[in-house]
Amino acid sequence: MDAVGAYYERAGCVRVGESEIVAPSAGQVRIEVEWCGVCGTDLHIFQGHMDGRFDGRRVIGHEMSGRVVELGAGVSDYAVGDPVVVRPLDACGACPACHAGHGHICQHLNFIGIDSPGAFQTSWTVPAALLHRLPSNIAMDRAALVEPLAVACHDVRLGQVAAGEKVVVIGGGPIGLLNALVARHAGAEVLLSEVSAFRLEKARQLGLATVNPKEEDLEERVDAWTAGAGADVVFEVSGSAAGAEAMTRIAKVRGRIVIVAIFAQAPPVDLFQFFWRELQLCGVRVYEREDYECAIRLIAELAEPLDSLITSRRPLRALPEVFAELTSGAEEVKVMIDIRGE
Repeated sequence: MDAVGAYYERAGCVRVGESEIVAPSAGQVRIEVEWCGVCGTDLHIFQGHMDGRFDGRRVIGHEMSGRVVELGAGVSDYAVGDPVVVRPLDACGACPACHAGHGHICQHLNFIGIDSPGAFQTSWTVPAALLHRLPSNIAMDRAALVEPLAVACHDVRLGQVAAGEKVVVIGGGPIGLLNALVARHAGAEVLLSEVSAFRLEKARQLGLATVNPKEEDLEERVDAWTAGAGADVVFEVSGSAAGAEAMTRIAKVRGRIVIVAIFAQAPPVDLFQFFWRELQLCGVRVYEREDYECAIRLIAELAEPLDSLITSRRPLRALPEVFAELTSGAEEVKVMIDIRGE
């Protein structure tokens, strides 16, 4: 087979098979994908939760790194062999959000890897405008963490985290851990709240302070940690009703709450606390170009902790098995798929 890809076909079914090599049109490039991470969105797709966005079998995946192998007409900013990542947000450019400069949350957004073919394939053709060049000496498996790291850069930037502030991250999955690392890199003191023993241990290995709210009262812990003031910034990354309840109780007067998680059902939120403490609420979604550039810089500066988040490296042919394991509760942080390897 000239090219191989992993196709989502229906709930619980991903198949690896032959894929098409698409020659780049004007303004496009073709990439040889080297690594692609499995993320929570991919798991939602695998479980059939996003079937409304699929009209047939489709290659999925978007947390990638690779090298340019072919240029379409008019592309002069890149050369064959350049190591790159793709910011997989293809905006329409015409809606009110795009006109306001917020193309990352375009009202007709094509999220590549969901709404159009993604990166779990050896050959991938995409608009050149969505590329970001990587340093030549970067480890390409670590580089595939740029996309989720850019999420955390966006979250921390919009949360206006400053050096010396006290930050609580509720939820210790991959994005929660990355939020904690980026906030700490910005100079904040960070406390991570999580109920999974595996994730708590990973956080401790990263040098993060932790609390298990099932074993210790989170509000009391934060109260003691902040001398009664409360947290400057709270990131809700768990998507749980318990997290939504806790976030308003542990923020300080005029504290900031940043909603990172996607809630499957609308949770009860204590709006009285917003009035009483003059709290600020900020929603965050995906990333912008500057967040990708920030993430690329941090890939080198945070090399050791980022490498430790990669808990498995598997070949593309094993992806169906990986999805089955992850949906069955396998203890992993980030599974990285070697797109070319056997």
